[in-house]
Amino acid sequence: MRTRGRMSVMGAAAALLAVAGCGGEPVSGAEDPPASPTSASHAPFDQQVVMDGGRRVGMYYSPGRGLMEQHVEPGTTAWSKPHLVHRTTADPCGSMTLAAFEGVVAVVADWGPYCADGEPPTESLAAVGETGGSSWHTRVTENFDGWEKVTASDNAQQLTFTRRSVEWLTQLRWDRAKGFGEVEDIRR
Repeated sequence: MRTRGRMSVMGAAAALLAVAGCGGEPVSGAEDPPASPTSASHAPFDQQVVMDGGRRVGMYYSPGRGLMEQHVEPGTTAWSKPHLVHRTTADPCGSMTLAAFEGVVAVVADWGPYCADGEPPTESLAAVGETGGSSWHTRVTENFDGWEKVTASDNAQQLTFTRRSVEWLTQLRWDRAKGFGEVEDIRR
């Protein structure tokens, strides 16, 4: 009876290892299979957005590395090589927000060791990528509940990342000419 229990546990463990080995993130340097017969390879995106003019930007969490970005130009099918936007080894906190505004892409992403257990993130990222994909502005706010929303003004010359609570409006502004400002807490 004791042997049969061990064999069942060993069989279940082997099955879990087989399933775990079939998925997951691509190994660094390994090529991903094509996303469709007409497109070049890219990682499975957590979020993707189409910008004015047809440029597509996709982003994904890469365990042990951080936040990765890839893009494809209009009229082409070749995705760019993965670009590291934010390096971290912390665990991702679920979904991210990705939004396009007149030539810029805004990203909100969070990481933390216990997010899966419902704890708030320890790293909250606000990032802005300008057309071209190689220039990213990032700002990490530590031990913060994360940004809820991003809005644009002045033809996307300025973006505002916000989080509302009962007592406070917390915001972070980004300006094309000046970059990120300081985090502001405004009593409501």
